[in-house]
Amino acid sequence: MSPSSPSPQADALEKMRQRFDFGPYPRKPLEATPKDDHNLLFIHNLVTPYYLKHNQIPRTEGKLILDAGCGSGYHALTLAAANPGAKIVGVDLSPKSIELAKERAAHHQLQDRTEFYAMSIEEVAQLGLQFDYINCDEVLYFADSIADLLGAMRSVLSPQGIIRANLHSFHQRQVLFRAQQLFGLMGLMEDDAEEMALPIVVETVKALKKNVPLKALAWSSVYEDPQRNQELILSNHLLRGDKGYRIPDLFAALDQSGLELLSMVNWRQWSVEDLFEDPDNLPDYIAMGLAASDEATRLTMYELLNPVHRLLDFWCTHPDLPPSGKPVAAWGLADWQTAHLHLHPQLKTEKFREAAVQAIQSGTALVVSQFIALPALKPVVVEPAVASLLLRLWQSPQPFTALVATWQRIHPVDLVTLEPLDQAAATQAVAAALGRLEPFLYILAEQP
Repeated sequence: MSPSSPSPQADALEKMRQRFDFGPYPRKPLEATPKDDHNLLFIHNLVTPYYLKHNQIPRTEGKLILDAGCGSGYHALTLAAANPGAKIVGVDLSPKSIELAKERAAHHQLQDRTEFYAMSIEEVAQLGLQFDYINCDEVLYFADSIADLLGAMRSVLSPQGIIRANLHSFHQRQVLFRAQQLFGLMGLMEDDAEEMALPIVVETVKALKKNVPLKALAWSSVYEDPQRNQELILSNHLLRGDKGYRIPDLFAALDQSGLELLSMVNWRQWSVEDLFEDPDNLPDYIAMGLAASDEATRLTMYELLNPVHRLLDFWCTHPDLPPSGKPVAAWGLADWQTAHLHLHPQLKTEKFREAAVQAIQSGTALVVSQFIALPALKPVVVEPAVASLLLRLWQSPQPFTALVATWQRIHPVDLVTLEPLDQAAATQAVAAALGRLEPFLYILAEQP
């Protein structure tokens, strides 16, 4: 290779830059807003992973957040909405994407809280900044070395900082990888073929028999909708450079980059026990094996049994970072009595307040999971009395003892004995009610 010839890595970066200059991603209208997408905000809120790690609630004001591979700026908009008072810095290879990101921020009046730079993630240390949270969404699987890219982000991560990134699942996307090979064979994956390729893909798959895997497993009517199919097809069937990874690949990359898994983003949907008819009565060999298994083994078992997740979506941190507080699952009543309780920020909406008031006034259950569904495997409902506690938390954080006093006003007598409800019974009832909601992060409990 002559000295002037670009390296294979530089050539790949240049092709990626050209691709996203031609079609910036995500292809969201400028006026689109995530303000009502509370599952998306729940993921992008620093409070969520920080509480999972430290059992404490951080203030987002003044935090510095990196959107690594920010594209057209929609995720930066989401990060700004989810983290009030935080500053968002976006970097992307594509100058055209950066132009759109700046335009989007201006449209939503976020110029003072955002900065955008046309650069690769590997170059981000040149900014001389240290970040409290790094979001790298739908980018990592394009890297030649995911460990190197994670290492570049680790180098600018604050000591207690958190990275969120994701990889395409090798097992779940098998049929799409075959589709990409097929359409490459047909000449539809070339740099100048995008405009021609979309209608050919639609025509080809529509013409297939229903039981052909490409149609049965990787197609739906939405791909035939001209208003919606462009982004979906380009990010799936025609996605160049797409690569799939397994859970062992993820753990190997984290180890090589000097990072440690904090949690899967949809952590409650990675439980092996939930795949069995009776999770409390597993086959003996499985139960003993799971009890002795580490997190990597349990997650690997899940993906081999049930590869339904398109993304291996994860949070990671610096290794050996001890949690700041004791997990609520290990609390006794004495811990509860000194605790302060918060509603998750993404439940502090007017719609949630109205639903809580309606449940209380009508004496019906409040379905909390309708507002944030991600942590729930089935509907999470609470009785009106518990909805009243949540309404207090909607108004402001509360000491546990104040919620116990509220409970005693709601339930002045024991319905069995008809004696006045004593504080010990009220304490037990409130701890049990809130303890059932805390694993979903609908309520957050911390020690002073």
